[in-house]
Amino acid sequence: MNFLSRLLITISMLTPFSVFAAGQPITATQLAEIEKQGKSAVISVHADWCSTCKTQDKVLSEFMKNPEYKNVTFYQLEYDTQKDLLKTLKVRSQSTIIVFKNGKEVARATGDTKESALAKLTKQAI
Repeated sequence: MNFLSRLLITISMLTPFSVFAAGQPITATQLAEIEKQGKSAVISVHADWCSTCKTQDKVLSEFMKNPEYKNVTFYQLEYDTQKDLLKTLKVRSQSTIIVFKNGKEVARATGDTKESALAKLTKQAI
């Protein structure tokens, strides 16, 4: 195996998020800031093995580029490793998307992959 191939494999193994990561990883501190400071945010509960999550990530990644979401922060919560935040947010399943506006949860959906449905959901953060 040549050097470049080994390097690409190593980088992909060390990268903790998918190519279409729909937002930055979220921490408990950031969640508290959303609520305390009255921020708008979209939290995507993701699992690398979940095909629905991958489809959602592709759609949400496109939304993140849209100027109308400039005041909305997109986060990703890892389903397999962030159990404490799953409990805090009362999430039972991967592929759940939670929308906050002014620091309050205003909407949530699980398993939606249609662009139109996700647009309707996430626009509630604006």
